[in-house]
Amino acid sequence: MCGRIVQGMSWADIYYLLNIHSLPPGTPLEPRFNIAPTTPVQMVLPLDDDARVAPVRWGWRPFWAQDRAAPINARSERVARSSYFRSIWPNRMLCPVSGWFEWVDEGEKRKQPYYIRRRDGAPTFCASIGQVHDEPRDDDGFVIITADALGGMVDVHDRRPVAFSPALAREWLDPATPRERAEEMLAAGEGPDVFVWYRVDRAVGNVRNQGEHLIERVA
Repeated sequence: MCGRIVQGMSWADIYYLLNIHSLPPGTPLEPRFNIAPTTPVQMVLPLDDDARVAPVRWGWRPFWAQDRAAPINARSERVARSSYFRSIWPNRMLCPVSGWFEWVDEGEKRKQPYYIRRRDGAPTFCASIGQVHDEPRDDDGFVIITADALGGMVDVHDRRPVAFSPALAREWLDPATPRERAEEMLAAGEGPDVFVWYRVDRAVGNVRNQGEHLIERVA
């Protein structure tokens, strides 16, 4: 999974699908159509009796790995038992996205971006883990958990986010869900039949470019 996502939904969409009972934030969710790693991403975080939202930096590394770049993804096959992610494996959260971008090598040093989203246009809830504090700290951050791509999606990229239905997303977020069950859930993500993907403008390759035109289909 390449490192660009889109958040173009509203807080109301997220709260309704996740059955969050507290009121959505008073400020609108600012649409962002070209979100890159190391920047803050609006995340859904668990509480004992509900959930909350907060910006969290995309990318995380443990304190003893400061000599390397912070990963933005973790592989579902081994994240639960990885020494690298051991300290944040219990800290489950959701990264809600409208979709994400992948690049396909078409030869002659040309890479074509594709946009991947749900067919029904609803937000995708990506399984994530991370570290976040009430008062932001330099070591806060999150990673998106990925799995092997299936079906035709593998032609675009061999990895995809572990994407949950709203019911599973709520279970993932619930602090009462045992860690063993959370590990099992990583194999229950939504398959490629739920998604559609198509070519988009190469302008998305420049992180400074923003706007809804970046997710429009091109010939």
